Amino acid sequence: MEWEVVIGLEIHAQLATKSKIFSGAATAYGAAPNSQACAVDLGLPGVLPVLNEEAVKMALKFGLAVDAEIAERSVFARKNYFYPDLPKGYQISQFELPVVGIGQISIEMEDGTEKVIGITRAHLEEDAGKSLHEDFQGQTGIDLNRAGTPLLEIVSEPDMRSAKEAVAYMKKIHSLVRYLEICDGNMQEGSFRCDANVSVRPKGQEEYGTRAELKNINSFRNVERAINIEIERQIDVIESGAEVVQETRLYDADKNETRSMRSKEEANDYRYFPDPDLLPLVIEQELIESVRATLPELPNEKRDRFVNDLGLSLYDASLLTSSRELADYYEAVLAATGGKDPKQCANWVTGELSGALNKAGLDISESPVTAEQLAGVLIRISDNTISGKIAKTVFEALWEDEGKDADAVIEAKGLKQVTDTGAIEAMVDEVLANNPDQLQQYRDGKEQLLGFFVGQVMKASKGKANPAQVNELLKKKMLG
Repeated sequence: MEWEVVIGLEIHAQLATKSKIFSGAATAYGAAPNSQACAVDLGLPGVLPVLNEEAVKMALKFGLAVDAEIAERSVFARKNYFYPDLPKGYQISQFELPVVGIGQISIEMEDGTEKVIGITRAHLEEDAGKSLHEDFQGQTGIDLNRAGTPLLEIVSEPDMRSAKEAVAYMKKIHSLVRYLEICDGNMQEGSFRCDANVSVRPKGQEEYGTRAELKNINSFRNVERAINIEIERQIDVIESGAEVVQETRLYDADKNETRSMRSKEEANDYRYFPDPDLLPLVIEQELIESVRATLPELPNEKRDRFVNDLGLSLYDASLLTSSRELADYYEAVLAATGGKDPKQCANWVTGELSGALNKAGLDISESPVTAEQLAGVLIRISDNTISGKIAKTVFEALWEDEGKDADAVIEAKGLKQVTDTGAIEAMVDEVLANNPDQLQQYRDGKEQLLGFFVGQVMKASKGKANPAQVNELLKKKMLG
């Protein structure tokens, strides 16, 4: 039997506010345990929550960016369940009336195709604390610093049909919240994570299969691995004659398996009811328009501009706009070079620079080579001071902090390109004289030997001869 996979994601994006969603306690990461939990976060008797306006504006930013419905009136509810790291015994969230309603976002697949994924809702809620299981000799410690941190939970429609589609969607949301500067997207610190709802059904069947929810996955790689292993598990269960149980499962990255955590609760199990301490959230059109005015150029808009105005390929434009920081770096390089060769700038940012960053495990914001330094290298390629090959040597020197700019490196290492025709001609003559057999073979029709002679001249010049001049002189002299 052929099976079809159905996937929906619930992404939790920690909003980049300085204080918590219902209290004035700080949200900075890395503080000593329980040093950033005030009376409101602890749920002490008599305290009252006060909604953080900045969190609301960040939710509106997201809603506008995905062309979603914005609720004029939304309500906060109490979601009741007990966890040791949730002091109140309930979580303040939104249920029936979320602030952001139906929207959509398009994803790009590896083969260049696009697919629209529906967004069901995005609602505001508070995060719980964190249970610590290490260094407590069989006991559990509780750190409530994260309790009350504002979250935007982004719930997709079940529109994804493969783990790769789910990863592409998650990456697109990750890129978007960073463009909007509403979440730092740091998955290692837990500020961007997701739950995946996975089910399978016979191909052609309209009714959805029973789904399992995979909780708290915090890396793109693990999302793909967890979904794929869960798909295999569900198909094995059904084909063995058993039934998939609706439940919450945890993914164990070390063992590459999912395991049951608890039976999946329905909404009525949480006993949702409007929080009596919080008034309904009323959003006026004036606020919506003021937030709309602060929206940056969004990833797809920037990508299309790079294609239409700069002449880049869709592939290059998509790579460059995958993060706001990378796009900003590229535009800074382009501006510093005078904007004359967008393609060359793109090649170096997505090629040499990105390769070096990946090898070193660095983000673009941590690049040892600034946009201005890279632009200096490209300018010297364009004015024939150095060749493309020598430019890589200059780049490596800048990466290793061996000079302030390209000119300083070129001067210190004597890398200036040889463009004197007489000097290049002398090297060409010498190479031809030293390789008479190959020269005759070329003249007899073995034209691929041109590359051999170019290499020999470049070797004789220690890579400094202008390649275009070398090619031109060789062709002229080799024809005899």
